[in-house]
Amino acid sequence: MTVEARIGASLYSPAMSEARWELAGKVSRVLSGAAQPVSGTEQRVVRVAVSVEETDPLSWLRDQTLYPRTYWLGRDGAEISAVGVADLLAGEPLEGPASFQKRLGLLNGSEDPKVRYYGGLRFDPSVEPDETWRSFGAYRFVLPRFELHRDGDASELVCNLVLPLDAERGAEILARIEDLSTPRDTGEDRYSLPSPVSRTDSPGWSGWKVNVERSLEDFSEGRLGKVVLARRADFGFDGDLDATRIMEGLRDATPGCFRFCVEPEEGVSFVGASPERLFRREERTIVSEAVAGTRPRGASEADDEALREELLGSEKDRAEHSYVLRSIRQTLGPLCEELEFDEGLSEMKLARGRHLVSKIRGTLREGVTDAEILEALHPTPAVGGQPKDAALGRIREMEPFDRGWYAGPVGWIGAKGAEFAVGIRSGLVRGSTLQLFSGAGIVAGSVPECEWAEIEQKIGDFTRMFGFAPGNRPR
Repeated sequence: MTVEARIGASLYSPAMSEARWELAGKVSRVLSGAAQPVSGTEQRVVRVAVSVEETDPLSWLRDQTLYPRTYWLGRDGAEISAVGVADLLAGEPLEGPASFQKRLGLLNGSEDPKVRYYGGLRFDPSVEPDETWRSFGAYRFVLPRFELHRDGDASELVCNLVLPLDAERGAEILARIEDLSTPRDTGEDRYSLPSPVSRTDSPGWSGWKVNVERSLEDFSEGRLGKVVLARRADFGFDGDLDATRIMEGLRDATPGCFRFCVEPEEGVSFVGASPERLFRREERTIVSEAVAGTRPRGASEADDEALREELLGSEKDRAEHSYVLRSIRQTLGPLCEELEFDEGLSEMKLARGRHLVSKIRGTLREGVTDAEILEALHPTPAVGGQPKDAALGRIREMEPFDRGWYAGPVGWIGAKGAEFAVGIRSGLVRGSTLQLFSGAGIVAGSVPECEWAEIEQKIGDFTRMFGFAPGNRPR
């Protein structure tokens, strides 16, 4: 029986079965017309797409058996789920982001702006990852084999081909198309998230208090201006966690954020909903944001307005924000022909929180690469500190865990553009455990109890899914 016949005989929805049949036919024609690999042949990416009935990308992703798996939802509302590998760029510690730029040659021959590598980098690529982060590497970018896109009412199913190499893999690729699962609406969803049965904080309250006090000494003695200290809260559950279900909760609870899931192998996922853009590039135009300072939303309109005024008027938060803004301006300046920024402070209002924000816009100099931008911008003082090297040194000394990809750049790189969020408000899913990461900017005047409470508020988007509000008391 042919691939097309087997797809047509499947039990999936007729419209999606037709789409897979159509995709298989298009892919087969592209592969049959591709030249056989010869020495010196330049590789290129061909993106084959077909329209499909509107399908929820997370439901589709949940039913797939092909790994790795990726999910991305940007602020523009375009949503993508992806599985498999057409091309993989992965690196080890000490290589740094510049190493992968040399390996993005496939994008040079692609004029399709929708051809994208999805992935991210460690917060500190110079440090060897511990076992929990081993499968992520220092950096990892995937050109997916298959993608499902949803943008408004339009959806499409995509197969990425690397030619001429994939001309020899035709049977395997067509079989993979046959294996793509399609979610069916049964009218009910009986899944419920497991219940948390344990929690461990690293550092605990006493260690956190010591770290903040040590930082305050650094400020008073002039060694540091700001340092961002993080905590990791480890939750154990009474059953295995499904990363796509967690992402469904984050998608609904965090409008205006970047939502992402990176699953390099089955059962291990980095998930998050970040309010912070590192940068977006369209051709030579670049946009970045300076984000700092945090307050929750109020229970009433009056409370909400009072918290807004408190944030905008806070000397401590304004000082923290100024470090971030000044650093981004100084960093992007040498890379840009023109650079402008917001003179005043604005409020970034989220569903359950708010931040101080200023936008930075510029025109990049000819030849500036995304790797150069990443290397220059990351980490901003919003997740590292100021001065950068001294702050990173303190973080390595004081934090009793590996940040991994937490607070690192997460996003995509394409031929005509790129976009990266800062991987904060995030967690690592491993079987029945969830490690939540969050940080607080420590500057002169910071109070350990208040910074602890701020982190509890930041992990609230996750903890509310499991039936409890974040706590505010040190423990």
